[in-house]
Amino acid sequence: MRTVVMAFILLLSTNLAIAAKVGAPAPDFMGTSSTAQEISLAQYQGKYVVLQWHNKDCPYVQAQYDSGNMQKLQKEWTAQGVIWLTVISSAVGKQGYVDGNGAEADVRSTGAAPTATILDPAGKIGRAYGAQTTPHMFVINPQGTLIYNGAIDNRATTSKANVGGSINYVLAALTESMGGKALSHPTSRPYGCSMKY
Repeated sequence: MRTVVMAFILLLSTNLAIAAKVGAPAPDFMGTSSTAQEISLAQYQGKYVVLQWHNKDCPYVQAQYDSGNMQKLQKEWTAQGVIWLTVISSAVGKQGYVDGNGAEADVRSTGAAPTATILDPAGKIGRAYGAQTTPHMFVINPQGTLIYNGAIDNRATTSKANVGGSINYVLAALTESMGGKALSHPTSRPYGCSMKY
């Protein structure tokens, strides 16, 4: 038992050690979108980028979409030139796994408006960022620096009725950074469903 616990602690500390750090360069990645396009972080140099980890079957994610909050954020910020990448890191056979067609169907059914949806069934991008939950959010500035890592807001809820009135950390990060201000909340504890690597 002690060996198993020590192995788990070592694995956890290793994952935390490689997780993306606020204030450091965001890990570059190459992934394939739901429309079979190759996408890298490097191609968006000079732009703000939001990474949103997604699992369509997670009730925390569903609350954000059922309330219309996630789509509103996506539309508002992509209209201002922000790149919004939804990342699906669920492994084959695990909750939330979809292929390209499934991801596109989910986008259509929810009215989502990301720049692209990246399929990451091997979890390579998720592990590079230390993504822990869905939704786990990251914001990268035009210089390629990670400026936010954490929850979408301060209200962990599975009810769409409770999404409104929360402090939205992603909205704050983009607004404050674009306004030349220091971020009031550069990190927070992510909440939601555990990643299905």
